[in-house]
Amino acid sequence: MSYKELVTSGIKRIRNKYNLTQEQFAERICMSVQGYRNIEHSKYLPTAETIDKICTEFNISPIELLLPEEKIDEFNINSIINLKLRACTLEKLVRINSMIDLM
Repeated sequence: MSYKELVTSGIKRIRNKYNLTQEQFAERICMSVQGYRNIEHSKYLPTAETIDKICTEFNISPIELLLPEEKIDEFNINSIINLKLRACTLEKLVRINSMIDLM
């Protein structure tokens, strides 16, 4: 994935995380709607000033815009672990429990 794709998908991910329309997002970062749409559709890269506004408004670091996907939160990790544990045999569960005790 290119830098441009990482930035634009990161910005869109932040907008979707807060359930904002393109218009609402543009307003929050003091940008025209068309200018924002051009960024989200990869027509233009956002300026350093625009990235700074986004980071300030949504309390994130610039590197978070470059992450290919949102970090997995504790709830998601617990859900994944629970699904995997349900599929284990009793013998495997005992071994997992022993390993956890060693940690």
